[in-house]
Amino acid sequence: MTVKLFADSASDLPKDFFNQDNIEFFPLKVHIDGQDYEDLLNIEPKTVFDKIREGYMPKTSQVSPESFLKKFTELAEKDEKGIYVAFSSQLSGTYQTAVMIHDQVKEDYPGLDLTIIDSKCASLGYGLIVKNALKTLQEGGTRQEIIDSITYHAEHMEHLFTVEDLDYLAKGGRVSKASAFLGGLLNIKPLLHVEDGKLVPIEKLRGKKKLLKRMLELMEVRGSNLSGQTIAISHGDDEQLAFEMKKMIEEKFSPKDVYINIIGCAIGSHTGTGTLAVFFLN
Repeated sequence: MTVKLFADSASDLPKDFFNQDNIEFFPLKVHIDGQDYEDLLNIEPKTVFDKIREGYMPKTSQVSPESFLKKFTELAEKDEKGIYVAFSSQLSGTYQTAVMIHDQVKEDYPGLDLTIIDSKCASLGYGLIVKNALKTLQEGGTRQEIIDSITYHAEHMEHLFTVEDLDYLAKGGRVSKASAFLGGLLNIKPLLHVEDGKLVPIEKLRGKKKLLKRMLELMEVRGSNLSGQTIAISHGDDEQLAFEMKKMIEEKFSPKDVYINIIGCAIGSHTGTGTLAVFFLN
């Protein structure tokens, strides 16, 4: 029996990716300029970044319980197996809500066969996990092999990223307001990573060139077999910077592939414009 994969829009994968068979996504919600939108469905990342440049401060909310209820019930009624890879539980309540709705649906449908996995990852770090899970499925992998792939990639996924303005992360409660104030005051750019699903500052550097060079140094220290990997880069509507980083990575590590995509609406609402993130396996 085939397995249905689910992910949410915090994976920052394009809409076309979710038009394939055996995978669906749950949209997080974005609230901006008095309007509510569903990430990827009726608002594009470029629109959010343009609004941020105009001075708007978007807010986000987790996947609606109704979305989970509908899809999980359909899965049970069709007697299909499912795996939902969720956005980090440390950055959103989406995972907890999914588990709650899973338990609710299982009361009515005891045969519900759905595994929910907390990726503890975000953006294309999360997206790479989902892409590998789908690849395993398409290559004929068993349900357990797909779960093993998800678990392995989630445990070994590195996130290195910098933001143009820490205020967005501070206002969304993702970093301390003291850190944001210091960064803005001194025009120092932070370098952060994800540790057990949480955003953790590593160090602060002055100047973009130093920052990119330092990211490469950390990739070399933390990465495992970078030449055999697909490395991902996500950006806050700064494709030129992403391609500059791609060139540096290719020159230094010669990876199998470098995948680039714009940061999605939900993540972008908290990171702002000019963000650059790199994802690889340790």
